[in-house]
Amino acid sequence: MTIDIFTHFFPKRYLQELSDRGAGLGAIAGRMKGLPAILDLEARFRAMDVLDDYKQIVALPNPAVEDVASPTVAADLARIGNDDLALIVDRHADRFPAFVASVSLLDIDVALTEIRRAIEQLGAKGIQIYSNIAGKPLDLPEFLPIFRLMADYDLPIWLHPTRTAAMSDYRSEAKSRYEMWWCFGWPYETSVAMARLAFSGIFDRHPDLKIITHHLGGMVPFYEGRLGPGMKFLGNRTPDEDYSTVLTSLKKPHIDYFRMFYADTAMFGGTAGLPTGLTFFGTDRIVFATDAPFAPIRETFDALNELDLTAQDRQKILEGNARKLLKLSSV
Repeated sequence: MTIDIFTHFFPKRYLQELSDRGAGLGAIAGRMKGLPAILDLEARFRAMDVLDDYKQIVALPNPAVEDVASPTVAADLARIGNDDLALIVDRHADRFPAFVASVSLLDIDVALTEIRRAIEQLGAKGIQIYSNIAGKPLDLPEFLPIFRLMADYDLPIWLHPTRTAAMSDYRSEAKSRYEMWWCFGWPYETSVAMARLAFSGIFDRHPDLKIITHHLGGMVPFYEGRLGPGMKFLGNRTPDEDYSTVLTSLKKPHIDYFRMFYADTAMFGGTAGLPTGLTFFGTDRIVFATDAPFAPIRETFDALNELDLTAQDRQKILEGNARKLLKLSSV
């Protein structure tokens, strides 16, 4: 069996509410026109049938509700999305064993209530959050209760990158061009979010916290040297801030915290990066994902053939690690 742990779907009621009450779909609107499987279940099932015995864990796609709505509306949208995904899973458990809850972190108390409702009443197997919350970094103290609650539940957090063309690549330009905000910007967003969480001591507070990073941990496994030996000199390049106690305040060597994240295989079928990610994270922390329907299923699955895996390790990546993370006893 193959369990695809990071896929996206737009329930029609949620999409209508998002369109009516939110600020629009942003960059995803154009892509949706050519992706019937993001909206239509029959099209989704046909796309899934390229693999035998293949199931998906579903989450809402971009945009993050925090970016398109007021706190009250964003919370309403998250609740509607969770209700809709729960209904889809209930009706099509043979295709979708579980869903990932969405929350709006614009109001933490409301978010905590929705997390409890989604997990305890709707059966969500974790939550999806974004690499920044309306421009705020995840390591701010106001977000700590979210991580604490998920550690208590012992269920994972799916970390999804978010960035738009409004974040330009050059000071001389008003926006990012050629969609570099997506191609390179999203892996950068993931990497920075991981670093902020790691350096803030989140894993010292919650050593069993489980965070799934999209697209094989962004840039992290490919810059192990810069993160490890390079960052031992943290602060030497920053004359106007004192970072002298950041690393000494951590209980482990800082690079070890980056290996505590989980990473998925959603690399759009690319093969060059997979061995590096496998070496960095290890087979116990790699989970199969495609990012469907925004990326190919078959090619992402076939890319695993480029890895030198034992049958046991391949089974871990394709389903075993997902089962443990999500506590799926029978699928």
